[in-house]
Amino acid sequence: MPGIHTWLGRVKDGAAALGERRTRVQARHEAELLAERQRVAEARRGRPRNPDPARAVPWGVRVAAEAGWRFLVLAATLWVIMRVIGSVRLVVLAFAAALLITALLEPTVSRLHRAGLSQGLSTALTALFGFVVLGLIGWFVVWQVLDNLDTLSGRLQEGIEELKRWLLDSPFHVTEQQINDVAGSLSDAIGTSTSEITSTGLRGVTVLVEIITGMLLAMFSTLFLLYDGRRIWQWTLKLVPAAARPDVADAGPAAWGTLTAYVRGTLIVAFIDALFIGLGIYFLGVPLAVPIAVVIFLASFVPLVGAVASGALAVVVALVTQGVFTALMTLLVVLVVQQIEGHVLQPFILGRAVRVHPLAVVLAVATGGVVAGIGGAVVAVPLVAVANTVIGHLRANGGDDEPAQDSPEAVAEERVDPPSAPDRDPA
Repeated sequence: MPGIHTWLGRVKDGAAALGERRTRVQARHEAELLAERQRVAEARRGRPRNPDPARAVPWGVRVAAEAGWRFLVLAATLWVIMRVIGSVRLVVLAFAAALLITALLEPTVSRLHRAGLSQGLSTALTALFGFVVLGLIGWFVVWQVLDNLDTLSGRLQEGIEELKRWLLDSPFHVTEQQINDVAGSLSDAIGTSTSEITSTGLRGVTVLVEIITGMLLAMFSTLFLLYDGRRIWQWTLKLVPAAARPDVADAGPAAWGTLTAYVRGTLIVAFIDALFIGLGIYFLGVPLAVPIAVVIFLASFVPLVGAVASGALAVVVALVTQGVFTALMTLLVVLVVQQIEGHVLQPFILGRAVRVHPLAVVLAVATGGVVAGIGGAVVAVPLVAVANTVIGHLRANGGDDEPAQDSPEAVAEERVDPPSAPDRDPA
């Protein structure tokens, strides 16, 4: 019996060991199945069912969209500003003219103040002298035109007859009947436009009142800018956000320097143009040489367009009063002086203080003329020059060339230079 008990014990031990082995195998199998299920579940969770649509858009399209809506915001802002300026055009042009006159007269005020005069007395003397000079120039132009009006009328008739004879003898095969038809058409047009001319004259009274109002507003603005310009600038800086205030404060002197250089340079260039063109047409015998020279001086403040218009006026007056040869000689004088101005005077006098591309000048003059007429064309170019200086100054001091945090350049830099691991505790 003891052998049977021993054998039964061995059988029980073997069955227990077999059961334990089976349990371990089954537990291992279940663990592997569970791990596989977890890997599948994690893979499914990592693959989104509805991916982000923005990731499917190409990078170029996303950049174009970002730039597009910002451009729309800027365009809308610019449109609103233009509408506001158009509605208060008289005030804006008067203040712009005051800024230009202040940029011209402010150095004189500073010299008088440094010489020992008070700020108020320096401002009063400078403004009085400047306004008197401008008034004398206007009076001189009107006096010259009225004094030579009868002579100009007679010469105009003679010039028209001479032009008519030249056309008949020219190789263009113009007949006297064609010339008479053109003259008759002009007479009919003038006769049918009598009511329009009358209404234009009535509107001219309103325009004259606006001009006088604008001149008075510009005079008062100039006085206050000359006397208290620094305090006005300090108050204007308070309207700028605090974060951008230091950069704007630094850009102010640079902008004022550009405006001053532009006004001085344009004044000198305009004076030289008017002097030499006026002397040229005077020696050619063209009537109203002095008023035409003054018109050339004033028109030179409108870049490109003013020079062309004033030169064309001189050529037309020479053509209708002195004939074709004198007109050609006048055209030659105008072209020579303007070429010297464009290639010698402006680069030498203005230098690098005012750097505006000719295309920007043309577009600025055209836009200013559309928005605010002749006054807008005059102030458009100095406005663009000042804006160019301010933008360049802000870009130079604002770190605009550094890549943003989320830009591809910043991401690439992070991939090239990964952050270092934290220092280990010495303990």
